[in-house]
Amino acid sequence: MRSLLAVLILSAAILAAGCGGGSSSSSGASGTESSATAADDWANSVCEAFATWKNSITDAGQGIKDNPSEEGIKTAGEQIQSATQTLSDDLHGLGRPDTESGQQAKDAIDELATNLDTSLQKITDAMDNASGTSGAVTAASTIANTLVEMGQEVSTAFTKLEDIDAQGELKDAFTSADSCAGLTTTS
Repeated sequence: MRSLLAVLILSAAILAAGCGGGSSSSSGASGTESSATAADDWANSVCEAFATWKNSITDAGQGIKDNPSEEGIKTAGEQIQSATQTLSDDLHGLGRPDTESGQQAKDAIDELATNLDTSLQKITDAMDNASGTSGAVTAASTIANTLVEMGQEVSTAFTKLEDIDAQGELKDAFTSADSCAGLTTTS
């Protein structure tokens, strides 16, 4: 159980680190599919969604640390499910930024949201199939592995956003967005 707890906490840390790499990311609630959102507003929405998600994942990891039992694992899994569903919904609802590569940025974010939906299904299946202590431990292991995969998906999306941002418009937006301060790091 202690090694499983360490894996979950490590996975949450890896995931959180994936949310802060270069200068881009995803999600938010403003904008529509047919209209563009100001790049700064778009970046703020992206970072707000990721900050909320990151905090929920961290809280879930702390919950397991505080209560490393079957109940604690199930509760953490439910928190991760809920947070990931919210993030995915936010990403799917995000419009395109008003930049030269805005549609490509939206496409990269939509792809990330779809990948998160797939990961969410893995978590949901693991939680649905968990019964008893050994089932909860198996579910926790699946969730931990899925969190690592999600961190990789986020990192890949960041890289795509950086690659399509030839004019540096998104980088500038993420750099100036207040809600990104705790998520992005300077390169």
